[in-house]
Parts: sequence; structure tokens; C-alpha cells
Amino acid sequence: MLVVAERLDASADVVVDELNRRDVPVMRYDTAEFPQTLTLTASHAAERSGWRGVLDNGQRSIRLEEVRAVYYRRPGRPAIAENVPEPYATWARNQADGALLNVISALPVRWINNPHVDRVASHKPQQLVAAVRAGLHVPRSIITNDPEAAREFAAEIKGPLISKPVLGGRLDTGTGRPLMVATHALDPAEIDDSLRLTAHYLQEEIPKAHEVRLTVVAGRPFACTITATTDQAHTDWRTDPDGIDLGTTTVPEPVAAGVRRFMAEHGIVFGAFDFAVTPAGDWVFFECNPCGTWAWVENRTGLAIASAHADYLQGTA
Repeated sequence: MLVVAERLDASADVVVDELNRRDVPVMRYDTAEFPQTLTLTASHAAERSGWRGVLDNGQRSIRLEEVRAVYYRRPGRPAIAENVPEPYATWARNQADGALLNVISALPVRWINNPHVDRVASHKPQQLVAAVRAGLHVPRSIITNDPEAAREFAAEIKGPLISKPVLGGRLDTGTGRPLMVATHALDPAEIDDSLRLTAHYLQEEIPKAHEVRLTVVAGRPFACTITATTDQAHTDWRTDPDGIDLGTTTVPEPVAAGVRRFMAEHGIVFGAFDFAVTPAGDWVFFECNPCGTWAWVENRTGLAIASAHADYLQGTA
């Protein structure tokens, strides 16, 4: 079993712990260890359909042809030796990234999730289209760098708006501590020409009784309710983790069926879905993170998410 993740990754930690309890042999590595402390030797012959070879991190090794499943969770990028100058360091990093990523991704094994599938499934504009096809409700949305188009959208909504990042919500400030670009309320009166500086993703604000972080593993749903107790958490609960109450709930079958269709279309085994549940009880899809965090959900609710991962990786689910 391969686990590919950053060294400090709570979700990977609990999956490894669960596999260890089941006496499943596991090799864990971070792509950031390659090529300095992780060694790859892979060969392919015309008469074979797959890659053979060895991954070795100096403490443990594994033969590629013996891998039966891979749990892949946002590893770092390869780290090139500091004595390699630019532009050669960037070239070497891209070579290392492409080699390790694509050899491992070509293994014909169980995946949570194959990184090539994961990347496509993470695109938010595409997700809204797929969610509608799957029968899920979504907010009215616009992506634009045109202030007038944004004002027209606001006039059409005739209600509160929110703004969110199109891509990942982390901003590298150069201080070593990334800044999270959170979802925030947008007053239509504040729309001005600064909108032209880049693309902006605007949506109607959905009234919430609460939110749901729905973690799905191989078709098994684990629904965590998130009820905001502060105004800040109501807009984006990630910005005020102390301002929320967590619980569990069941998923209405039409929503569960829509989620299954969504995941089948993208070819993903795992997804962390964010929904709002309106005061009327309607579930509204916001987005799906195919590599979302979930250890905090298990820790605070007892939902057996790590066990579901292990079941799938072992081939028992």
C-alpha cells in the first residue's frame, strides 16, 4: 500500500494508523523527498503492460508491481538540491515531478484519488455544470472581470452576494504562513473598476439553517452538520473554527443519488462536498474538494471515515 502525502497531514495519519491496525504493509512518502532522499527506479518493456521497479526512501522500499492501492493526498513538489542554479533547478523540478507523478499514476491499482482525475475534478466552474447534470441545486453564479456585468448580475439577484476564489483559497505571502482567501460578503455598491484586475467568482448568498460537509468514500456518505454561532462563521466557517457547532445527519436520497452521479462523472472515489441547507430544508451544492480534509470531522463526530478509506484500499468495499 502506498500513501503519498505531506509529512504533516492529519487525514493521511489516521488512514495509516487504521491500516497499521489491520496489519497492512504501508509505505508512506512525500513527493518533496524526491529526488534527494527518495529514489525511483522504474522500467518498462515492450512485452509488459506496466511499470516495474522500486521506490526507496532509505528506510523502506516497495516494488511498484506489488502495489495494490494508493492513497494520494496533496504531497509537496520535488525539492532540488540548493546548489543547482536557475533555470536548471526549475527544469529539474519539473522533470522530477513529471517522472514520479506519471509513473505512480500509471499503476493499475485502487486509487483515492488518481491525481490526474483529482485535478480535473477540482475545477469549480466545471463542478457547477456537472452538479446541475447530476440533479443537484446550485447557486446562481457569475465569473467576470467586467464591473458592469457584475452590477447587472447583482441587480438580477436583488439580494446579498458573496465572492469566492476560482482556484484554491491559499495566498503565498512569502512569510512562510499562507493566507487563506476566504469567501466573503460583497456589497454591490462596492463593485468598481478594480474588478478588472482579475477574474472574480460571485454568487447569490444562500440563506442557511446550517451547512453540511459531506465526505463520501467509495459511495459511503458521512454527513457532518456545521451550524454557525458567529456572523464570521456564517459567511465562511473556516475563518472562525471556534464559532461553529458540529453534528451528524442523514442525506436525503435525491441528494445522495446526485452526489453519486457527480462522482461517477468525474471518476473519483473520494470527495468532500460543501452544501448549504436552507431554512426550508433544501440542500444547495457549493463545491466538491476531491482532496478535502476530513480528519477533523472524524475527530469531532466519530464518523468512521478512516475505516471507510481502509476498506476501499484493501478491496473489501
